[in-house]
Amino acid sequence: MLDLLPGFEVGIETLLLLMTAGFLAGFIDAVAGGGGLITVPVLLIAGANPVTALATNKIQGLFGAATAALSYARGGHVDLRRQGGSALIAFVAAIAGALLVSVLPTEWIRMILPLLLIGIAVFFATKKGLGDLDRARRLSPALFAGTMVPLCAAYDGLLGPGAGSFYMLAFVSLAGYGILKATAHTKLLNLASNAGALVAFAFVATPWWMTGLAMGLAQIAGARLGAGLAQKIGARLIKPLLVLTSVALAMKLIFDML
Repeated sequence: MLDLLPGFEVGIETLLLLMTAGFLAGFIDAVAGGGGLITVPVLLIAGANPVTALATNKIQGLFGAATAALSYARGGHVDLRRQGGSALIAFVAAIAGALLVSVLPTEWIRMILPLLLIGIAVFFATKKGLGDLDRARRLSPALFAGTMVPLCAAYDGLLGPGAGSFYMLAFVSLAGYGILKATAHTKLLNLASNAGALVAFAFVATPWWMTGLAMGLAQIAGARLGAGLAQKIGARLIKPLLVLTSVALAMKLIFDML
């Protein structure tokens, strides 16, 4: 890469492209998740190797997840203090998942992942009665925190794509949350699992720290816009975007395998 900016890993034109990707990803992540569909490919195009791209993606994603979590909390849709225990579980589980990446057979997970994502898309597209009103829960908060949170977070550290969709599915189908409430509760857990995965990546990868921070600033703007619109429109915006991002991610994974 020529004409690198002082202190940055890329040039000005590439940085502007990455920041634009960060803004769009921040918007999508704040509403439905799946912003990595945008940022990871752009980081690869910018010259990052796959591991560096994933690690840098975690850096910039922290800013968007934190901004969205605060926005939803200020809107009264989530109590972040009550989520503290779950966030800690997600943080530790994500570290464990990232450290197990060289031990566990991840190829079979990659093979079934598109089917799982398409299943999630079908669920949210066709399930009747899914709106912003809460429904009967199937797991107690303690059992949910002890089972679904570490499972989703460990996956986020192990592979990552679609983690937000899995969190959403768990909150809606098992915790009984409405769409908007589920989205709000997903963000702090996304933040925690991103942070945990980044801690692990810092030891085994070489993230683009300055580039990631710059993208993070753009993520803040995109996340504020996305969270604001989601709170105004609710399920009518979140559900279609969640279905779209899940299908798009499934198609990308299938394309990568082929």
